[in-house]
Amino acid sequence: MAPWAPSQLQRRVWDKRVDSWDHEGVPGLDKVVAAIVSAAEAAPGMSAVDLGCGSGQVSIPLAERGVQVTAVDVSPQMVQRLQDRVAGSEAEQAMTGVVCAIEDFTRPRASVDLVVSNYALHHLRDRDKQAVVRAAVDWLRPGGKLVVGDMMFGRGATARDRAIIGSKVVALARRGPGGWWRVAKNAVRYLLRVQERPCSMETWVRYFEEAGLTSVAATSVIAEAAVVAGVRP
Repeated sequence: MAPWAPSQLQRRVWDKRVDSWDHEGVPGLDKVVAAIVSAAEAAPGMSAVDLGCGSGQVSIPLAERGVQVTAVDVSPQMVQRLQDRVAGSEAEQAMTGVVCAIEDFTRPRASVDLVVSNYALHHLRDRDKQAVVRAAVDWLRPGGKLVVGDMMFGRGATARDRAIIGSKVVALARRGPGGWWRVAKNAVRYLLRVQERPCSMETWVRYFEEAGLTSVAATSVIAEAAVVAGVRP
């Protein structure tokens, strides 16, 4: 793999952020986590995959509910932090950490009951998001669920998109010159889709439905965060 490959870059980024992620993360992340766990309807004896597990914000609550969790992250430091967090607890026995890029991870067909992801997939290119959704559907047993919580907004095509973009610009601009610089920097990153490549709730719903999921539901949680869930028939 080339040294500039997206997964390698993400590994470097998240290895560096591991010490701050538990404390900073994303504002309001606890509400997104709660929404994902609620939508997952986890029960003892289920098996799950957490794609982009970070330090375990979703993996740990699932394991505490008796779910056998395979926690996947591109960053070995994040996976180690997760394992350190559950060491000595009951959740440790229910957890398997895997260092792997989300795009490269695979499971046998119809082998899990649940696939979840929390604030990770917006880093992927759109075609990779679609490929991950299709792969997750293949891993799910009939009746299994895919639940994605993430930054979900597009380029201004909907009223929700425009409201999110406008609120971010206003909030940053109020900070003065430093905020103006961040507006400019984020605008370039957003337009060029560098590092963060969010897409709208409507696009995520389409990805789910095109992959064959049913009962697809999208819920806005806070600011730009939303959760989409669907069931494999």
